[in-house]
Order: sequence, then C-alpha cells, then structure tokens
Amino acid sequence: MKENKNILVTGGAGYIGSVLVRLLLEKGYYVTVLDNLSFGGEPILDLLNLSRFTFIKGDVRNEKDVEKSVKGIDYIAHLAAIVGDPACAKNPELTTSTNLVGAKMLYQKANEAGVKKFIFSSTCSNYGKMKDTESFVTEESELSPISLYAETKVGFEFFLLSQNKTNVCKPTCLRFSTVYGLSLRPRFDLTVNEFTKELALGRELVIFGEQFWRPYCHVVDLARAVVLCIESESEKVAFDVFNVGDTTENYQKQMIVDEIKKFLPESQIKYVHKSEDPRDYRVNFNKIKNRLGYEITKKVPDGIVQIIKIIDDGFLSDPDDNKYKNS
Repeated sequence: MKENKNILVTGGAGYIGSVLVRLLLEKGYYVTVLDNLSFGGEPILDLLNLSRFTFIKGDVRNEKDVEKSVKGIDYIAHLAAIVGDPACAKNPELTTSTNLVGAKMLYQKANEAGVKKFIFSSTCSNYGKMKDTESFVTEESELSPISLYAETKVGFEFFLLSQNKTNVCKPTCLRFSTVYGLSLRPRFDLTVNEFTKELALGRELVIFGEQFWRPYCHVVDLARAVVLCIESESEKVAFDVFNVGDTTENYQKQMIVDEIKKFLPESQIKYVHKSEDPRDYRVNFNKIKNRLGYEITKKVPDGIVQIIKIIDDGFLSDPDDNKYKNS
C-alpha cells in the first residue's frame, strides 16, 4: 500500500519540488525532503506539521547527508540541482559538483540502500538547436547541449542509462519542458512567468528573438509526471527517457506574447531582432502519452491568468525581489 511507501525528494523546497511533495503527501505517501535551503524553507514550512513528512537539511554533494537520506527509502525523485543557464554559468564548479558528481553519488548510495526507482528531472534543453526547423525532436533525437546546465543533465542521463540493468535501483530520465505557473516558491526568471509579470505591472517588454521555439509545461503537470513514473509498472519506465509536456504546447516567444495580449491588450512590446539563439527546438511528447497515458491539465493561457491574478491582487509585496529568480 502507498501509505507504506517512502519517497525521497531532493530539492523538495524548490519551485517544482514544493509542488511535487504536496502531490505525494495528498496521495498518502511518506515523504522525506533533502534540501540545502539555498532559496529558503518557506515553501515547505507548513509541512513540518505533518507526521508523514520528514525534512533533512543537507547537500547531495555530502556523503553523510546522502546516506542518511536514502535509508529506508523506496523511490527517489531527484530534483536538486543548480538550475538554468545563468545560475550555472555564474558558478560552474558548484554546478558540476552538484548536478553531476553529487548526483552520481546519490544514485550509487540509493542502489546500495535498495531504493527501487530513481526518477531524474532532466531537461528538453538537452536538444539544443534543431537541425530541421520544420520537424519535432523526440527521445531518439541527437542531443546537442549548448550550456553547462544542459551538459551536466546529459552527462548524468548517460551515467544513469549506462548502469547495470540488474541494479536494484531502476532509473528513469524525464526531460522537462520549460516550466511556468504558480508554486510555493515563485519564479519570475522563466519565460511565461516573466513576460506576464512585466506586462501585468504595466511595463514595456523587450523581446529578443521572438521566432525561436520551445515547449512549455505547467509546474503542476511536471510534478504529476514524476508521480506517474513512481506509480507506473517498473518495466514501463525503467532505464528509459521521456519528454514531459504536450506536443500542442510548443510556442515561439511571439506566440506567448500574443496569448498574454488577449488578457492585457494594452501591452507595450518591443522586439529586438536576433538571428541566432542557441536553443531552438520543438518537441514531440507522444511517447509519455502513449506509454503511460500522460496528459497535461493546464496550458500556457491558464498560467498567464494565474500570474496576472497574483500580480493584480497583490499576493506578493515585491514581485521584483531577487528571491524569485535562480540567478
């Protein structure tokens, strides 16, 4: 029974993690979070009241923290990382030691401890730039990481998928779309959230390279995909890779702005032509839909409405606060 299942979420106080932890608790799981609280603990503060929730302050690079965290755990959702190109470029040493070295140790300790599943939050940024701009990339497409962030994600994917198939701990790599939407740890350094916030505050928005493609997925739906992998039969997900999102949710920046203007028609936009963007990709998500029955519950316009509401209603005293950014 799921009441007896123990799940470790690394990075559980983060943007996606704080949503995932709540979904798991609602389903009756016992949840442990390992997090160094680099962005504070407010997103999970209320969970300390719950008997099925355990918090361990620690770092995936610290062997003792990791050994303590994996003890008695059935499944791991590994989200802890230095996330995003700017944050990774600012501190490349920390990025590599966290996203690659620490992640490898976590998996090895998990396997030794008898953890059955290891769900890794990877990224569609691994695809880099499409060779054929008229097509869609799939899980079989060539990976072309053009940032340290994506390089570490690709490196850890390769490590996981090259593990011995007889290992107790079966890995699954989830390549997340670009995320947006509301979380207990808000972020405004993400395209949909940032664009909407700026325009909801009545500012002129400057867009660089409005023609480039990217897939988008709501934070709740990314978290739901992790839960789905945890609850799927092992043979359906073990040693495999899934893009997470919906094929209809590939957008150019121009298209996102057009959606926002449906709700904020007076928006002031300035476009700056940019012919070269290192990331430009449209992604196909049929595999996770057909294999696991995954479907999204929210689309980009839903996220736009949410951000406009929290800005207009004054949910945040200072939406420009740097704590709402990763870099």
